[in-house]
Parts: sequence; structure tokens; C-alpha cells
Amino acid sequence: MSGNGTTAGDDPLQTAVWRLRSRACWADAAALLPSDTPAYSLQRAGLMVERCLYTERGWEEAEDALRTAEAVARTDEERGAAACERGQLAYAATLHGVRDRADEARAALGRAAALIPPGASGRALLDFRRGLLAENLTRSPQAARAAYRRAHAAATAHADPLLLSFTWRHLAGLALREGELAEARHGFAESLRIREELGYLVGTAPALASLADTESEPEASRLREEAGRLFRLLGGVPTWLARQLTPPSPGTATA
Repeated sequence: MSGNGTTAGDDPLQTAVWRLRSRACWADAAALLPSDTPAYSLQRAGLMVERCLYTERGWEEAEDALRTAEAVARTDEERGAAACERGQLAYAATLHGVRDRADEARAALGRAAALIPPGASGRALLDFRRGLLAENLTRSPQAARAAYRRAHAAATAHADPLLLSFTWRHLAGLALREGELAEARHGFAESLRIREELGYLVGTAPALASLADTESEPEASRLREEAGRLFRLLGGVPTWLARQLTPPSPGTATA
């Protein structure tokens, strides 16, 4: 769940992949990628894993793409990136109740941490995903916050705005749980701003719904209505957003 989006320096292939990915067309985006390099194999695996998280389907295709990426990886960083995707897939399966793979997720992310050197660009995504495990599986908000802050700093250093939109969002979610409404509103607003600038359509509806959780009426309803419109436009993706489009009870955090 990272990537720079479209910039002036992007090649036509990556621009096409980004446009499809941002519109929830992960399989179509993956089909554009050649199969001749570890980098493309890793990118394909990442797309298929992301589809599982957003749609709760495509698990076998993700496993196949991941096995290919693991088989063709040559360097420690490539092996570490594949392990990071393995951890994310196991996390998604556990989160969505497909199967409890929490131990596998922790082991894979631990393996990635041993392979990806400090300061490498892949470390930011790894730290973010370790935060997800701490927040949603281990239920340790303090550990999650520390991991998200490391990821936020690294994403800033490596100019990864999409990942920044995720770190802003999840730090804001923790703030909302603790009743820090102004901090939460600021984080959700930053996440939404970045996603709109990047054209990350599949992530814009969740950002609108999260921001709505911090606003009063009528702004909250307006934001949820816009989120619902995008949600329907994308065919009900992400699947878990349906629960958030109803007005939350006090203290509800983001998914």
C-alpha cells in the first residue's frame, strides 16, 4: 500500500498501472507488468495483496504472485520486500477473518526487518505494516503509534506521498480513539488532501468517511454522502467501508 502515484517523471507503463490501481482495477494493473524481473514480480504481488485487503477476495491469485516474487528475488532487499508482502497478506487474511495467520504475519515482517537495511526506502512501508499489526492484531496503540511515526518520518524523507496519506490516517485514528479531536481532524484532512492530489480514488472514500467522524453536522453528512457516492462508483470497494458510512458511536476509530 505504497507508491508515489503519478508524477511528471513516471514512465507510461507505471502511469497506466497507477491509474488502474487507483480505480480498484488491481488485476488489470498487474496484467500490464512484464514477468521478467524481480522488481515487476514484487510490484505484481503488491497489487494482488492490496486487492485482498480492499475487496476480501483474490487470495489464491495473491499467493501465486507472491510465490513467484519470492522465487525470483535475488538480493536481500528483494527478499525483504517479498517477506513484507507475505506479512501483509497474512495480516489481511487475519483481519478479514479468512484464517488466523497472525503468527505468520509477525514472522514475515520480522524476516523483512532483518533483510531490509535501516534507511532503505522499503523500511518505511515495513514500519507502517508493523504498526498495523500492533494496532489491529496485538491491540497495542503505543507500539502502533511509534511504528507509524517511524514510517511517517521515512516516507517524508523518501518522498512517498501515498504512504504519508496512510500514516496521517492511522495516526489520526489513534488520536480519535484518545479523544484528541483537533489532532484527528488535522490528520484525516491531510490524508484526504494527499489522496485527492494523487488521484487515489479507491482511497478517497475512506478518507472522506474518516474526516466525517471528526466533523459536526451538516458537514459530517456531506462528507459521508460524498464517500458513499465514490464507494458505489467503485462497486462497493473497499468492502469494509460500508460499516463506516453509517454515523459512528462516540469514540469510534478508523478501520
